[in-house]
Amino acid sequence: MSASSDSRRRSTVPLFALIFLVLFALHLPLLRLPYFWDEAGYYVPAARDLLLTGSLIPHSTPSNAHPPLVMAYLALAWKLTKYSPIVTRAAMLLVAAFCLLGVHRLARQIANSEVAVASVICTGLYPVYFAQSSLAHLDLAAAGFTVWGLLAYFEDRNIALAVWFSLAVLSKETAVLAPMALLAWEVLARVLRQRSNLLVSSPLVRSIALAAPLLPLALWYLYHYHRTGFLFGNPEFFRYNVQATVHPLRIVLALGMRLWQVTAYMNLYLLTLAALFAMWRDPLGDRPRIALDTQFALLAVILTYVVAMAVVGGAVLARYMLPVIPLIIIVCVSTLWRRALYWRVVIAIVILGFVVALFVNPPYGFSIEDNLAYRDYIILHENAERFVEARYPTAKVLTAWPASDELRRPYLGYISRPMTVVRIEDFTVEQLMSASQLRPRFDLALVFSTKYIPAHPWFEHWIQWQQWKAEFFGYHRDVPPAAAAQILGGDLVYADKRDGQWVGVIEMERLENAHTIELNYTPRPGNIYSTLR
Repeated sequence: MSASSDSRRRSTVPLFALIFLVLFALHLPLLRLPYFWDEAGYYVPAARDLLLTGSLIPHSTPSNAHPPLVMAYLALAWKLTKYSPIVTRAAMLLVAAFCLLGVHRLARQIANSEVAVASVICTGLYPVYFAQSSLAHLDLAAAGFTVWGLLAYFEDRNIALAVWFSLAVLSKETAVLAPMALLAWEVLARVLRQRSNLLVSSPLVRSIALAAPLLPLALWYLYHYHRTGFLFGNPEFFRYNVQATVHPLRIVLALGMRLWQVTAYMNLYLLTLAALFAMWRDPLGDRPRIALDTQFALLAVILTYVVAMAVVGGAVLARYMLPVIPLIIIVCVSTLWRRALYWRVVIAIVILGFVVALFVNPPYGFSIEDNLAYRDYIILHENAERFVEARYPTAKVLTAWPASDELRRPYLGYISRPMTVVRIEDFTVEQLMSASQLRPRFDLALVFSTKYIPAHPWFEHWIQWQQWKAEFFGYHRDVPPAAAAQILGGDLVYADKRDGQWVGVIEMERLENAHTIELNYTPRPGNIYSTLR
């Protein structure tokens, strides 16, 4: 073992502890929030089923066939401590810190220490990464293991490579894209006689190591098929994420969106454009670049993710690209370090842009899980649902997912006891008109914004684009609370809004058993709480 290698290993634990403590401090105001969207809809129920029954196949929610590693990790964390959102979020922050440690090690391996430190800061504060760091989703874990797998690849450690990428695919099935991209690059490089000097092991051994993650993934799918009769998840999940995505026009549109996400989304353009402009400048002194073969290998992984994620996946979520975002950041930071005299000033501006994007919503539609808008959603729903539980404890509530799960499952953190729910798809005019015919079946309606729409969205007058979004990406406009009350024929008794999101409670008729006073209801500070009747 070399002295430099030994030094890196000795510094690993303190660096990991430092990264985790900084992440924990920055996320402190978010750690007690109830579960959000897909957390509440699938991942937390699936992990809880595993905790309570020991079954890798969830029973309280239809199985999506996602590999079970992250759910098992959360179940173990709850078993060792207790079931609570703060334990969940702290556990996910450990994963985020582990990923950032891998970013540091990878950047240091292929570039240098200065690039490594800047890349870690940029990655950690990039809005999508920051927001996902404490959420119980799969993508951050897959990103972390992928980064460590890439480190092992460039260090020519085949056993570690196979282990890290196998853990990645057991976190999320799409992580198999990275080793398959590297395997394809290996074959192409050999054909072109451009093998990297770093790859000194036997080509056959390297190929076997890269293909190794296919085995645990195949075993998981066979087990899932044996238990459920479905290979790739329940039929609705498979239809939404695979069958309904293979339209040629949709693939082209999704490809454009994926390219946007890896080059410009959430102020990432500040970094990518700066690196592009720096390419026109001569290198500073003898500062070396990342080896070309290394850059080509990273490019192979990035392009594979961009293309594959344009073909599959019903929702074009930015978090699906997290495994490649650190790679883009490392290459861009290295380019600035090599060519820009005041590269630290540029990085500081990029970091400032990321922090702004965390708090300020962009002027285009986006998924609210990509910055701190998800906190606004949770607070809106928590206050509204506490109001409903306090004033109408026996009511039957008309609403849409995920509020339907929030009201039925107290363990998600919104209410203290389950309520009866009548579920509709969304709050479009068509859905509300249909729901109005079911009026005897529900007493209240909880309506909310299911999508963020800015005041003046880009391309709002481009009719064709609006039609494409509706046809291929589930775009729709939710009817606001006052109009929804008119359609349903009820009275709006509660309304609240926060930075482009809103929620409302509509009473269909006075309930004989309803409480007429608030039961120790205290909304979160900063919210507009209004009883409108």
